[in-house]
Amino acid sequence: MDGNTQVEGAWSVAGRTFTSRLIVGTGKYKDYAQNAAAAEAAGAEIVTVALRRVNLSDPSQPMLVDYVKPDRFTFLPNTAGCFTGEDAVRTLRLAREAGGWDLVKLEVLSNTKHLLPDMEETLRALKLLISEGFQVMVYCTDDPVYALKLEEAGAAAIMPAAAPIGSGRGIQNFLNLGLIIEQ
Repeated sequence: MDGNTQVEGAWSVAGRTFTSRLIVGTGKYKDYAQNAAAAEAAGAEIVTVALRRVNLSDPSQPMLVDYVKPDRFTFLPNTAGCFTGEDAVRTLRLAREAGGWDLVKLEVLSNTKHLLPDMEETLRALKLLISEGFQVMVYCTDDPVYALKLEEAGAAAIMPAAAPIGSGRGIQNFLNLGLIIEQ
């Protein structure tokens, strides 16, 4: 698409334009073939890649890139399973080395029970990643104050939790999400 073409409903992040707003993960599938089929069927253009859970480098085992093709999908490496800023930054540095990815999703979790972000660690990790040239989409709480701090620190996108991960509860806090969108 050239710079003058507008697609209705298209959105941009970090200088890249997409038509689908659905981002498909790489967890919870029986195998990579099922993951690829689900992403295709959904019409997704972005696939989050939980770096600690997928094989990107061992050719003796099935590899994600053999099924979910990097020329078809934008890979969004993420730090699922990281509980410190150091672990998250180290994980994304490895992603850059493995695949050259600089558009990444930062998640620094506070505990395994509710999987909500640790915002202090998240902001600290974001600042370091930005200083290293990463373009960072940030998983965060629905706190408008922290969302603004993340934006001011250089986040490419703010991804507030609308409900606890995996809860299926839908949007829980319309007020805070509205404030985040408004600002």
